[in-house]
Amino acid sequence: MHALRTIAAIAALLAVTGAADAAQAYPTRPIRIVVAYPPAGATDILARIIGQKMNEAWGQPVIVENRPGANGNIGTEYAARATPDGHTFLMTTAGPHGINPSLYRKLGYDAVKDFAAVSLVALVPNILVVNNALPVKDVQGLIAYSKANPGKLSYGTPGAGSTAHLSMELFKSMTGASLVHVPYKGSAGVLTDIMGGQIAATMDNIPPYLPQVKAGKIRALAISTAKRSPAIPELPTVAEAGVRGYSSGAWFGLVAPAATPKEVVAKLSAETARILQLPDVKGRLTELGAEPIGSTPEQFGAHIKAEIAKWGKVIREANVELQ
Repeated sequence: MHALRTIAAIAALLAVTGAADAAQAYPTRPIRIVVAYPPAGATDILARIIGQKMNEAWGQPVIVENRPGANGNIGTEYAARATPDGHTFLMTTAGPHGINPSLYRKLGYDAVKDFAAVSLVALVPNILVVNNALPVKDVQGLIAYSKANPGKLSYGTPGAGSTAHLSMELFKSMTGASLVHVPYKGSAGVLTDIMGGQIAATMDNIPPYLPQVKAGKIRALAISTAKRSPAIPELPTVAEAGVRGYSSGAWFGLVAPAATPKEVVAKLSAETARILQLPDVKGRLTELGAEPIGSTPEQFGAHIKAEIAKWGKVIREANVELQ
């Protein structure tokens, strides 16, 4: 019996040592970062920034592979089925790993079970803006004016099921504001029609709107995230403006196929956190209106579960569903 226990202990030690050695040697060949969206978008840009720094640190090529379609579902399913050895992972967003599990009746992946969380990479706030003709100066003014004119104010978004759409639906559910959704095929049309006065408001990703806010062509009321944005620090958050507990926006993070060794996931997570603290990376992300984060796998895993629960409630209350 003693001999069996000794053999078992030695076997366990060898397994741990082997896993540690594998993590230390990783990566042993080129790495793929799957992006479930077209090139040149925020997800793609972040993947390339991190990929370049990983290449510099580890000496292995890092290839960004764009597989867009179906609100991120095609590329996400593809990444879930990849070999779980740490050489393929996904730059995901609030769509595939927060919104889509409740938005679609059927998905080809499970956002929790099919993936190992690696790190939360960055947060990008949404900005609540209105056209200059609207007689409101702050968040409470918008809420009151919309209630006094039910069904008469419209808000635009880059599409049904986008973070902009659901951020405003969350706002409506928490405040009772009366605003009618008008979906567009991208943020450019939303911005044009707000400046032209065709729609009243939006709560969309900050980058395209900020220059027009600073030029005085549209009026900003608040930032959607829990903290103010360094890009426009004078603007209060929605929560600070009186909607207590409100927090929303876009986020980006790295996940790997579920069976990826924990030691490799830990190494990926630590390297991502290091990269996000580099001055040139922090500067680039700030220019994009993004806040670099970096987290442990456990923290990011908890974040994903919380996002799925939060957006599930919003989607059910707003009665939104896509096929």
